[in-house]
Formats: sequence, structure tokens, C-alpha cells
Amino acid sequence: MRIKSILLGVSLAISLVACGPKDADIQKEITAKLSALPGVEVTVKDGVATITGICKDDVFKQNAESIIKGIKGVKSVVNNCEIAAPETVSTPAPVEINPDSVLSTSVNEVVKTYNGVSATVKDGVVTLTGTIKRDQLPNLIKSVQELKPKKVENKLTIK
Repeated sequence: MRIKSILLGVSLAISLVACGPKDADIQKEITAKLSALPGVEVTVKDGVATITGICKDDVFKQNAESIIKGIKGVKSVVNNCEIAAPETVSTPAPVEINPDSVLSTSVNEVVKTYNGVSATVKDGVVTLTGTIKRDQLPNLIKSVQELKPKKVENKLTIK
């Protein structure tokens, strides 16, 4: 009688193990649960889930592992997910400011076409003085700004 109960116990244990989730079923459940985590792939073999792909950061990587560990039938998790390299932030090109000598020559060429307007240059700042017609002002300012000064100070009187 004792041998019968041992055999019954062993056969019951074997049938319970055999009734456990199959790799394909585990795979299906993992795929469904990880659909919200793009870039991650998981394969299952003998109850061992292996994660591959690119994770945006370590929190993302650990979250994927935790989700998989919580799925019935997963015996262990091998997390081979790689952390994505951080994006580099491009720094803007430095603003080019022409030296005073270049600015003076260029600004004087521009203002000589506008009667009553004069200009001075000091430390990259162009100061416009004199009088100008309202309709000429936008073109003058634009022309001076294109010469790449640090700043344009408009002290012109509009006539």
C-alpha cells in the first residue's frame, strides 16, 4: 500500500509539472504585457525569459524585468536589454561679431547712402544718429544688422 501512495504522489507531481504553462503560452502573455514597452523583445525557453533590445534607461529596463517575473510559468529572467546612449544636445553656433575696424568701414559705406544719418562704432555697438525718413528706417536697420554688430542703437530722429 505504501508503494502505491508513493507512486501516486510521484505521478501527481509529474502531471502538475506537465500541466504548467508552456513556453508558447508564456511568450504570448509576455508579448501582451510588454506591448506598452517598445524596443524590447523576449524569448522563452524552458520557462527562462530572455530580454533583448534597447531600453531608454535603467528604470525602463528594470520595469520590463519586473513585469516578466510576475508572469506565471517564468522560472527566471535573463535581462540582456541595452541602455540607449543619451542623446547629445547640440550647442548653438557662437554669434559672429565683426571687429570695430571692419564694422566702421562697412557701416560708413551703408550710411553714406542715407542723407542726414551718421554712425559710430564702439565695442561692437553701432550707434545711429541724425535724421531719416520713416520709410527708409527699416532698410537702414536691416543693412546695419547684416554687418554683424553686437548691437545697433537707434538714436535717429524720424522726419
